Amino acid sequence: MSLQLFVRNTSDVTIIDLHGRVTIGRANDLLENKLRQLIDEGSSKIVLNLTDISQMDSSSISSVVRAFKSLKLRGGSLKLLRPRGHVKLVLEAVHLLDVVPAMDDETQAIASFQ
Repeated sequence: MSLQLFVRNTSDVTIIDLHGRVTIGRANDLLENKLRQLIDEGSSKIVLNLTDISQMDSSSISSVVRAFKSLKLRGGSLKLLRPRGHVKLVLEAVHLLDVVPAMDDETQAIASFQ
C-alpha cells in the first residue's frame, strides 16, 4: 500500500494522519513536501500520527528529523503519535524516540504542546 496522508487541525495543532508505508521514493517525497509546506506556512505544533504506518525507512526517518529540527529552530515542536510494531522497533533502534517525543493518546499529544 502506498502512502496516504491526511492533514487536520485541532486548535493550533496540526495533525498529519499517515496510512501505509513511508519509504524512499514517492511516499517519502510526499511526507517531506507536506512537512516543509506546513512549516513554511507557519505551523509550529505538528503531530505525526503513525498508527496506520506499517513501514518506515531511513529516508522517512531523515524527513522526520529534518522537520523536528526545523520546527525546534523556529520555536515549534513535532511529536509522534502511536508508533507501533515494526515502526516502533525501528524508531527505538535508531534512538529517535529518545529525541522526538512519542505518545499513545492523541488528546495527551495535543495537550503536551501547552
